Amino acid sequence: MTKTIQFDWQESLNWLSQEDASTGMQSLVEQVNSRLSPERYGDLPAWMVHFNKLPKVSPSITELQSEMRIGAASDLSPDDLTALCTALEGLIPWRKGPITLFDQFIDTEWRSDWKWDRVQQHLDLKGKTVLDVGCGNGYHMWRALASEPARVLGIDPSPRFVVQFYMLKKYYGGAIPIDLLPIGIQDLPGKALFDTVLSMGVLYHRKSPMDHLVDLMNQLKPGGQLLLETLVIEGGETDVLVPEGRYAKMPNVWFLPSVAALTLWMKKSGFINIDCIDESVTSLEEQRTTDWMRFHSLEQYLDPDNSDLTFEGHPRPRRAVLIATKPE
Repeated sequence: MTKTIQFDWQESLNWLSQEDASTGMQSLVEQVNSRLSPERYGDLPAWMVHFNKLPKVSPSITELQSEMRIGAASDLSPDDLTALCTALEGLIPWRKGPITLFDQFIDTEWRSDWKWDRVQQHLDLKGKTVLDVGCGNGYHMWRALASEPARVLGIDPSPRFVVQFYMLKKYYGGAIPIDLLPIGIQDLPGKALFDTVLSMGVLYHRKSPMDHLVDLMNQLKPGGQLLLETLVIEGGETDVLVPEGRYAKMPNVWFLPSVAALTLWMKKSGFINIDCIDESVTSLEEQRTTDWMRFHSLEQYLDPDNSDLTFEGHPRPRRAVLIATKPE
């Protein structure tokens, strides 16, 4: 049997284990350590070749507060620069960012920095434990790290995103309390370990959105804060779009509620102090094809004759961000 691939996430697993030394926790550790199997993910060995060929250099700059920037071009020799660019390009597509690594600008599909600008003022992360569910390559985790949380843990089962994350962590350097585990929220024990939970772009991919809300609640400490971002439609408390087939060419979109309906779902799940802090139609400038994401993006997902509609005739993607609290 081919050996599974593991990154240096042991410190985060140790932290979880200290909080819960049960048999279930041991099962989680074994699951994390066995999840990245080359037999299951055929492209994984090639991605790891790129990871292992990253040049061994130390960055002179690290900036996360206003952007994500690690290193400067002057830190690299010409050969190092070539090796870096080859490795980064080997992990295309890059979806969340943008990221500047040794002055190489990774222009990702999403302007995730715009999303972070809309939400960060509503988050108090200093000294807090933070969970990012469905974190992708971890962009929002890195931006959260600028607020000096006690720990940031991301979970996402996609191996490409995991490798991308550890490429970035390799260069940030130091014993920093941030990791990405290749699992889903259903794999975590509901031990209420986190002060803040982020779920951004996940809810509409769940067949049971109410179960997802309960899962999020179970990860929060009493008094903890949820930040939830998802696709929505316009309407009242009873308005929910259930696409018969695809939505914006995505096959796994199940429920798109109105903000009013989503607020009601969150209330029924037990959340309090629910507030919609942003609702906006996704623009072609915020989600698009780039040299670092060369496949179809939002422009191709819309009706070519009416950009207010998706390719299938549904309302154009609109996203809302809600914050809420778990009762004490």
